[in-house]
Amino acid sequence: MTTLRLTLAIIISVFIISWASQNSQAAKLVTGSEAPDFEYTDLEGNTGKLSDLRGKYVIVEWFNHGCPFVAKHYNSKKMQSLQSEYTGKDVVWIAVNSTSDGHGDYRNPEESKSDAQKHGTSATKIVIDGQGEIGQLYGAKTTPHIFIINPEGTLIYQGAADDIKSTDTEDIPKATNYIDLAMTEALTEKELTNPETKPYGCSVKY
Repeated sequence: MTTLRLTLAIIISVFIISWASQNSQAAKLVTGSEAPDFEYTDLEGNTGKLSDLRGKYVIVEWFNHGCPFVAKHYNSKKMQSLQSEYTGKDVVWIAVNSTSDGHGDYRNPEESKSDAQKHGTSATKIVIDGQGEIGQLYGAKTTPHIFIINPEGTLIYQGAADDIKSTDTEDIPKATNYIDLAMTEALTEKELTNPETKPYGCSVKY
């Protein structure tokens, strides 16, 4: 019995240490600090690094089309509209799906290409992060979860897509869209009104 209790205690301790390590890593992602660099491979097989994009604004959007909160933004066409607007202003938009490749919601590259066509996605790059490396690096918690990086590589915004926590497309016109607000202010060299907000949505399926 003593051995069993000791084994359980060790397992629990390892879990707590692992959990604390992951959360401490996420806690280091401070708005106003340098955004962590990461490597990616997009759906077209192109590889690159975040640091390759210095000199441009970069929006990183965590998504999962199986999530009703994400569906609100895509079914209303709001997210695609923002993607189109800001990529037209030379902003790089990276849409990341960190759903584990062992999870039922996982979408492989071919399925993801089909989803992108179906939804009319206008992101510059779509990245499948099936091992969750980029998501864990950024502490992405929900879909959607938005991060905006300025041309100097500084994280200037992290948080929700908008301020109405719902899955209802009718709330889109009523909401303050934090992506649009942050980018409008950033591109006109104004101080951001809301550099950090609390993200809401479905949990990222690591």
